[in-house]
Amino acid sequence: MKKFLSTFVIFACLWIALPAQAQVKFGLKGGLNISTLSFSQDVVKGDNRTGFFVGPMVEFTLPVVGLGFDVAALYNQDGAKATEFAEGESYSERQTLKSIEVPVNLKWSFGLGSTLGAYVAAGPQFGFNVGSGYFAEAFDMKTCYTTFNVGAGVKLIRHIQIGLNYNFGISKLAKAVSEEYQGSVDMKKNTWQISLAYLF
Repeated sequence: MKKFLSTFVIFACLWIALPAQAQVKFGLKGGLNISTLSFSQDVVKGDNRTGFFVGPMVEFTLPVVGLGFDVAALYNQDGAKATEFAEGESYSERQTLKSIEVPVNLKWSFGLGSTLGAYVAAGPQFGFNVGSGYFAEAFDMKTCYTTFNVGAGVKLIRHIQIGLNYNFGISKLAKAVSEEYQGSVDMKKNTWQISLAYLF
């Protein structure tokens, strides 16, 4: 109990001290994504589909070392297509997966001049399913899931950020159980993202 309280106090002090030392910026982020559904068995195949995301973000940066993190709450729509192969025939379904996704990225920024900079970022992303159409009938869609981000980008005139990001699934997005399969079929989502952010 004492260790827990000591750890809690240390983290609380760091959290309080961080805003005093860090540069804090709020902004709006949006962009396009290309998603692919991956399945644990070859009886179902996923194809690339496009979608979009948009939402608020906040960025903390320590000015001397350029190290910090950013957090966002993004409304996300992924285009999704799954093709099932059974008895020599194939059946395809196209749907839009809707979610709220919260990326928490460790970010290192470095300057290339007074008006130009760059960054690299990585961190977990937590997704919350808010709509899955047909897939909700065919699969046991998870309420929440976890993915991981890696990405890089440029900073322009201290307010605009343009980034390229790859997001790959860690936990299952959904699971299907059918007598036609030997066992279950797990679904994960992998996504390329092109983003544009404006920080105030």
